[in-house]
Amino acid sequence: MTLHAETFNYLKPTERQTFQMQEVRDAYKAFTDLLQRALPDGADKTHVLRLIRDAAMWSHVAITREQDGSPRT
Repeated sequence: MTLHAETFNYLKPTERQTFQMQEVRDAYKAFTDLLQRALPDGADKTHVLRLIRDAAMWSHVAITREQDGSPRT
């Protein structure tokens, strides 16, 4: 796989993408709030929360970029 030249450059999301990102952010926040209440404290809970944070960040990449890193229109 070859990465697009713009892969690591800042990409300002479109208005539609910004709206989608907020929807996704809200969903992850609601899910995380549930897990914070439901899971016992400990290493496993910490791991789950870190994975969710990672997934939330990659969700934003998926909204704004194609697989090769080029801007999604």
